[in-house]
Amino acid sequence: MRKYEGVFIFKNTLEEATRTQLFERITDIIKNGGNITEIAEWGTRKLAYEIDYNREGYYYIVSFEATPEIVAEMDRRSRITDSLLRFMITRVEA
Repeated sequence: MRKYEGVFIFKNTLEEATRTQLFERITDIIKNGGNITEIAEWGTRKLAYEIDYNREGYYYIVSFEATPEIVAEMDRRSRITDSLLRFMITRVEA
């Protein structure tokens, strides 16, 4: 397994329960075949530029170990989630 770090920015207008449920869907993908090492919930932050008329977003940072197939599935599901403004998954060199 390789080490990765993911940044997920959700719309700030989402209710907390909805946002938590969407984030749990992403972490469940990792838990099926990988290992989460750390989750940092940064909360609401101002965006560097406006995205779809949103000036703020709700940030989650996830450090995890997984196979490339798990990362591909996370990428696929993140792309079809409308409430997710931006996401980025990068491989961490050990």
